[in-house]
Amino acid sequence: MTADLLAGVRVLDLTNVLAGPFAGYQLALMGAEVIKVEPPGTGDLARQLGSDPELSREGLGVSFLAQNSGKRSITVNLKSDGGKEVFARLVKSADVLLENFRPGVLERLGFGWDRLREINPRLVYCAVSGFGSTGPMRGRPAYDQVIQGLSGIMSVTGTAEVAPLRVGFPVCDSFGGLAAAFAISSALLRQRRTGEGAFLDTSMLDAALTAMGWVVSDHLIGGREPAPMANENITSAPSGTFETAGGELNIAANKQEQYEILCQVLGREELINDPRFATREDRKRNRQTLRAELETSLKAKTAAEWDEILLGTGVPAAPVISVPEALVSAQVAHRELVTSVPSPAASGGEVRVLGAPTQVDGARVSTDLRPPKLGEHTEAILRELGCGKAEIARLREEKAV
Repeated sequence: MTADLLAGVRVLDLTNVLAGPFAGYQLALMGAEVIKVEPPGTGDLARQLGSDPELSREGLGVSFLAQNSGKRSITVNLKSDGGKEVFARLVKSADVLLENFRPGVLERLGFGWDRLREINPRLVYCAVSGFGSTGPMRGRPAYDQVIQGLSGIMSVTGTAEVAPLRVGFPVCDSFGGLAAAFAISSALLRQRRTGEGAFLDTSMLDAALTAMGWVVSDHLIGGREPAPMANENITSAPSGTFETAGGELNIAANKQEQYEILCQVLGREELINDPRFATREDRKRNRQTLRAELETSLKAKTAAEWDEILLGTGVPAAPVISVPEALVSAQVAHRELVTSVPSPAASGGEVRVLGAPTQVDGARVSTDLRPPKLGEHTEAILRELGCGKAEIARLREEKAV
């Protein structure tokens, strides 16, 4: 079920693809009423994206289904006079407006911040873009991979031989979406307290850099040039991914006592006082030599076997597994992170989506409501705005909705 933390909050979601829709979905999971405002005929580009061609042909691409459960969809042509009238009424009824156009697009359509504030002084307006609404790069198009490259993320991913390397999922979109959802929730607190709206300018590039806290701080404060470390942890050793007799094992023996226990479990007590590995700094300097020593013993058992052995020792360790394995793990199943909702596709059935990463009052947070078909709720929302049958017919005739 959804949480009720944002119950009574109406969000207009004008976003496309991932960063913005992800933010809107997090708000919906927390109980906000999210109205997806889409252009007639095409809608969110994500409706055409994903691994299932048939769903994409129906305008229900996998990429869309993943981030839009629990939302309602209205189509509005913001380039038409009638569409602008409808949108102004939507803005007046809303608490939040979320969009991820390039900076200036909404203003050129007649809905810059001054106009929006005139319509609704309480409005929280959040614009998510690649670089923010100011600065020399403000007008550049940006997708996740572009931001990964410009933030330095790719430069520190992989090994010295293969870097720069893209992270295997749209991590910058996720950072940007989470930053936007957090800022909106914060602005809503002030709105409820004072009646004052806010203009929130979320930059995916800024979000990516702030998420790289330790890497950035090593450079800004420690003067270290960031470099790719593969699966090693720059702050400690042994802390990384190790080969076993079957599969790879992550070990993070970051504390002295954890290192000593690991050596004891492996039957390698002589490594504890070995001058090459005696202290944290010694181990960092000689991490590859230490790795070879540990893997000599680790290759006696599989990653799963070592996981069981190390489980009660206090040494952080776990096998490296695949995404499908993670989704069916006992921990994820217990938390009920994956939920099923009715599929809007012609074939019917169900689709499985992710809920929120935070439980509220001991309960999982997810949605029972399916993602919307394009424009599915247009007429119902127009009626809520006070439009009668004749006006709705006129708006459709004008292709305003």
